Amino acid sequence: MKAADWCRSSAGAALVLATSSDEQHPAENVADGSSETFWTTTVRTLRIERSVSKDPVGFEQCIEKDLQHTEGQLQMEEFPLPDFQATYLRFIIKSAFDHFVSVHRVMAEGTAEDT
Repeated sequence: MKAADWCRSSAGAALVLATSSDEQHPAENVADGSSETFWTTTVRTLRIERSVSKDPVGFEQCIEKDLQHTEGQLQMEEFPLPDFQATYLRFIIKSAFDHFVSVHRVMAEGTAEDT
């Protein structure tokens, strides 16, 4: 079975909650698959949590990482998580380098489990 990017809206992903908003650059932009659109926010320390429940409850921490400061460049971070299952992912931006940055895309590659 071919690996797919499950964080795209075309694959059925949906943004449930964002605590930072900008009408010109909404958080939903991270799931549209385009690097031309983005979500304006701030980020320095990122935590990723997962839930394997039918509903988005019972989240557990998977990884927490301080990102490198790259002045004037897009940050590209990869978080390999082998043998990892999740129904929901939660991305928590814990701290920031500056007042505003942008999140252009979130990807989660993998295969669907038959249920």
